[in-house]
Amino acid sequence: MDVVDTRCGYVAIVGRPNVGKSTLLNHLVGYRISAIVNKPQTTRTNVRGIVTQDNYQVIFTDTPGIHHDSKTLMNKTLNIAAVAALDSVDAVVMLVEGLKWTAEDDLVLKRVEHMSCPVFLLINKVDRIVEKDRLFSYIEAVKEKRNFAEIFPISATKGINTKELLVKLKPILPFSEYAYDEDSITDQTLRSICSEVVREQLMDQLHQELPYSTAVHIEKFEEMPHRVDIDATIWVGKARQKGMVIGKKGQTLKRVGTTARIILEELLEKKVVLKTFVKVEENWQNNPKHLGDLGIITR
Repeated sequence: MDVVDTRCGYVAIVGRPNVGKSTLLNHLVGYRISAIVNKPQTTRTNVRGIVTQDNYQVIFTDTPGIHHDSKTLMNKTLNIAAVAALDSVDAVVMLVEGLKWTAEDDLVLKRVEHMSCPVFLLINKVDRIVEKDRLFSYIEAVKEKRNFAEIFPISATKGINTKELLVKLKPILPFSEYAYDEDSITDQTLRSICSEVVREQLMDQLHQELPYSTAVHIEKFEEMPHRVDIDATIWVGKARQKGMVIGKKGQTLKRVGTTARIILEELLEKKVVLKTFVKVEENWQNNPKHLGDLGIITR
């Protein structure tokens, strides 16, 4: 029997909304595979990012933020997806924000308290903390909450201590053949990545409550040797929101489309022709068919 000298395992990234999970995943993978806009609940599906180095492969799952608000079918589904991601993982990485601990952090901790696999606590955004003595006191306080396998002060944006995290995860991974090819970085389709890029720009351009009731569906993705044609439909929940997305003389939608196109051309390494359309469907967040089309729930 051949001896397997490679390691391969699954690690769930959990935390409350807007704590930096997607930013961390994108940094670890080195590729923009998950929305990283600084607004809550940007991740709407379990996004896998794959890191293969030396003789090991880590499959990270970036989960939707676990939160209290479950009024809509979408939010209920996001909470279920986040918790389901904890099944059969080899380790859990829990993110919190430096010097902050909220009721939603307690909710996340409760979700992982009975898990037998190692749970690492990552204290994010430490680069913003000027008084380091306060960080040391904070670390001592969070140590009382659980016997964490390790506590890492990190910066997901600047990569502080992210390499050290990988070093600590490696010996935890079981000996196994790789689950994905060595050059794989995600299990997301190109359509999904394109949808995330457009939605990210929507949320970046629109600072009102509107972005949380929007969704992007890629209606067309046609790849040719030197060009990719993409049609993206932006769904909103109310008629007045359509005007907000389009903007005065179409300027907002134009900015969204132009910035998204530039990002997509860099990702796809081809010229991109991106067409965006805005449509209205009231209460889409409670429509199972719509959520299925967007990949938020399976049918």
